[in-house]
Amino acid sequence: MEISNEQLALVNERIAQLLHADSFYGKRLREHGIDGVSSPEDFKKLPFSEKKDLRDAYPLGLMSVPEEKIVRMHSSSGTTGKPVIIPYTAKDVEDWATQFARCYAMAGVTNRDRVQITPGYGLWTAGIGFQAGCEKLGAMAVPMGPGNTEKQLQMMMDMESTVLCATSSYALLLAEEIEKRGIKDKIHLRKGIIGSERWSEKMRKSICEKLGIDAYDIYGLTEVYGPGIGISCDAHDGIHYWDDFVYIEIIDPQTGENLPDGEWGEIVITTLRKEGAPLIRFRTHDLSRILPGDCPCGSKFPRLDTIQGRTDDMVKIKGVNLFPSQIEEILKTFPEVSSEYQMHISHLDGKDTMRLYVETNGSVDFLDLAKRIAERVKSRIGFTPLVKVVEIGVLPRSEKKTKRVIDTRYE
Repeated sequence: MEISNEQLALVNERIAQLLHADSFYGKRLREHGIDGVSSPEDFKKLPFSEKKDLRDAYPLGLMSVPEEKIVRMHSSSGTTGKPVIIPYTAKDVEDWATQFARCYAMAGVTNRDRVQITPGYGLWTAGIGFQAGCEKLGAMAVPMGPGNTEKQLQMMMDMESTVLCATSSYALLLAEEIEKRGIKDKIHLRKGIIGSERWSEKMRKSICEKLGIDAYDIYGLTEVYGPGIGISCDAHDGIHYWDDFVYIEIIDPQTGENLPDGEWGEIVITTLRKEGAPLIRFRTHDLSRILPGDCPCGSKFPRLDTIQGRTDDMVKIKGVNLFPSQIEEILKTFPEVSSEYQMHISHLDGKDTMRLYVETNGSVDFLDLAKRIAERVKSRIGFTPLVKVVEIGVLPRSEKKTKRVIDTRYE
C-alpha cells in the first residue's frame, strides 16, 4: 500500500522534529543528508531502524522533545541487559488511548461493558494501555493485572465481567479452569480482547467455546505506542490498523525491498504523529502481509493478515519474552555444563512449561546442579524451568544447525 500525500506530510513533520531535536534519529537523518521526502520513492530511500538502534540510544537518546513535555516512559524487555526506553508526551498518551478505544469499539465493546484486564502493569505497555482505552471508551475497567487465578475467577463472577483482556495463554488457562470447576453458568463474558503472542486457530476456537465468547486479535508493540494500533473485526478476516497514526510497509526480510499487497514479509512501521520518540521505518521482525481489497465488515481501515511469527527466534513463555541467547548467557556461568542444551516448551495441565536439558560430566551432583540452574533462570528471566541434567553426549549433535527450541504448544 503506497504512502499517501497526507501521510508524507506527517512524515515530514516528524523528520523536521527529529532534526530540530538532534536526537539519536535526528543525527542519523542528518548523516544521510535527509531533510524531508516529497514522493513515495523518496520515502522508500529512508534508512530502516532496528531494535538494536533503539537499544543503543539507551536511556533517553530517542527523546525528541524537551524533557518537560515527557509525562511517561515505557520499556520493552531487553535481551542483552539493555532495555529500550520509549518516552511519551501527553499527546502520545492521548493518541494511544484514542487508538485503543477504537479497538474496543471495533470489537463491539461499549460503555455498558465491564472489562477485566489481566495483562501486566508497570514498565510494559500492556495493562495500562488496555485500561486507558477502556476509560476513553467509557467502559468500566476492572484492572486485575496478571496471575492469581482464584481471585480472577471470583472477581469475574462477582463483577459480572463481560470482556476479558488477556494473552492467549492466560485466556486458555482461565477457560480450562472455568470448565474444570463447572462454573461457566456463573460467567458473563461475551468478548475477549487477546494479544501479546501468536495463537493458533485451534487455540482460538478452544478459548471461544470454553468461555462462550467472540475473541479479537489485538496488535501492537512497545516501540510503537503498545497494543492498540490494530485489531481484528467481526469478520475475523485480518487486523485493521489505524493508518492515520501509523504507516505500515511489508518488506522482504532478506533484501529490504518493498513487497506488493498480498505477499508475506516483515512488517515495517513509521509513526505519523508520535512526539516523544517518533520511529521511521522501524523493522518489527513480525511476519504478515497487507490484505488487498475491502473487508466484509465495511471498515475502510487497511488490514494486516494474522501475524504468522517472527523473523528471529523469540519464544514467549508465561508472558515472558525469551531468546535462546539468554539461556546461553546463563549456562555460560556454569562451568560444569557443556555448550549443548535443548529447550522443550509445551502446554501441560493448563499452563506453559519449559524443560531445559543440559549436559555435564558424571563428577557433579545432577540434582543440585539442576536446582541451581533453575534458580538462576528464575532470577534472570522471571520463571522457573524444569531442568534435566544429562551426561555429555546424550543430546543430539548436528553438522548443520542444532534445533535447540522444540515448541509443541501450537501443534
